[in-house]
Amino acid sequence: MSTESIFQTHLVLGYVAWLLCFGAYILPWLTSMDRVRAHRAIATLHSFRFFGLVFLLPGVVGPNLPASFATFAAYGDLAAGLLALLALITVRIRLVFWLFVVAFNLVGMGDLILDYYHAIQAGLPAQAGELGAAYAIPIIYVPLLMISHVFAFYLLLRPQPKAIQAFAGEVSVS
Repeated sequence: MSTESIFQTHLVLGYVAWLLCFGAYILPWLTSMDRVRAHRAIATLHSFRFFGLVFLLPGVVGPNLPASFATFAAYGDLAAGLLALLALITVRIRLVFWLFVVAFNLVGMGDLILDYYHAIQAGLPAQAGELGAAYAIPIIYVPLLMISHVFAFYLLLRPQPKAIQAFAGEVSVS
């Protein structure tokens, strides 16, 4: 099997495994809680995206990792992670919290989509070995990030009954 085929197989199976896990365990858990807590959980997952800076770390990634992919992926992840951290920090200031929730999801999903674009343009699947120790990020972590962004947008766009909106606005976060 070629490097490109292995990488693509890993990527597809990463999505399949996370979709199954998300549907069986994470989705029921997130839907059992109110919107603020669900978005806090999603933001907590995304707050670790600072780890994407590893794409710039010599010795962890190969010297021939396309810079057009690595630089954008690293700083896009950092931006999304910082916005997720800001959402977590501002949870008690609801308007600011919701602004950061929307921001980290827009920036984060945009980053992942553009990372896929840059990876394809740079021929990364054929050079996947250059990811070195960071190989697990696009295979294991990115599918979960993308799935959680899709669910976050679903939660953000889903209409809430008036009674729940009024109640949620008055309840303090523990």
